[in-house]
Parts: sequence; C-alpha cells; structure tokens
Amino acid sequence: MGQIKAVVFDIGKVLIEWHPERFYDSMIGIERRREFFADVDIYAMNEHLDLGAPFRETVYAFADKHPEYSAQIRLWHDSWIKMAAPEISGSVHLLRAIRTKGIPVFALSNFGIGPFDVASKHYPFFNEFDQKYISGHLQEIKPHARIYELLEQGSGLLPASLLFTDDVRKNVDAAAARGWQTHHFDGPAGWAKALVQSEVLTAEEAAL
Repeated sequence: MGQIKAVVFDIGKVLIEWHPERFYDSMIGIERRREFFADVDIYAMNEHLDLGAPFRETVYAFADKHPEYSAQIRLWHDSWIKMAAPEISGSVHLLRAIRTKGIPVFALSNFGIGPFDVASKHYPFFNEFDQKYISGHLQEIKPHARIYELLEQGSGLLPASLLFTDDVRKNVDAAAARGWQTHHFDGPAGWAKALVQSEVLTAEEAAL
C-alpha cells in the first residue's frame, strides 16, 4: 500500500452507536416499534436532515403529518442523543492514536447539522477531527460521488493517499471506485488490524 496521508472515519456505527430501532424498542416495545417503522418512513425524514434540513422544525413537521405517532416521532429530536449512544470506545482510541502519530483524521459522514451540533457538545472527540465533511453542511450525501470529490478538493490529497472506513458497503465501494484505500468497518478490532496492515499504527499503538 502507498503512504497514507489522512485517515477518514465515518461516524455512525463506527465511532458512536446508532440504532434507532433499539432505542424505540426500549421506549415503546418491539411490537409497537415495528408497527411504527412499517407505517412511517422515518428514515426518509432523516435523509432530509442529513441533507441539511433544520432539525427540530423538520421532525416536528413530520410528527404533525402523522398524529398517530407524533409523540414517538418527536423523540427523534427530543431524545436524539440517546439514540446516538454510546461512543464506540475502541474506535475513539484509534482515532486519537492516529492523530498522536501526526496523521490527520477527517470525518466523512451523513449527519444533519442540528444532530451534529448536539453530538459535538456531548462527545469531545467530535471536536478532534482535523477536517469535517458533514453531509448536512455540504448538502451532499454518501454514496454520491460529489461528497468524496469535495473531500479530495478540500484536503488537496490524492485519492490513493486516503484510508477510509465506513460500516455501509456501498459507501466503501464508492470511495474505492475513486481510488481511495478502504476498510469495511465491522468493529474496532478489524479496523485496528487494517490500520496496522496499512502501517498507520503499530500493533501496540492499535492496542492489539
């Protein structure tokens, strides 16, 4: 592999847990949650957030359109940080270990502006990225080619010098198609091994 000039992290399910189904199961029970998610396309609403729509206004307007689930939908805003928890400590360790080596760490994430602001206040490491490419601000989402292009242009780095991890295969494939080095994230242990294989970290630094 060529020399890595920056490591690029997805955030949801890589650095923090993100399981809305699990959250709603705990709040309203599995059966009611299944009915809710079957009747209401909550992820379509979330995609509007990821593209930069205002957080509270978008969620509350969607709740008003679905009065039978309005209380549950409003939780997407009111209890959002509980859905986006906890942090994945092994991945946070790796992020910090990489930066300690003097290698820049970027965020490339489908993330709304409001949710990202909330998370930045809750998780200190959200403020430790050297550069942030957040879909809400860019109004582009993965796996569309444009968001990867914006990172290349913003960083001034060649695709082959970027190492990217994401839990979503199509997002990884889109980066690989541009010539990025990639890793399909399936847990901190596998990511740690990939960083060692890429000579970004030693086994000791990666806590292997």
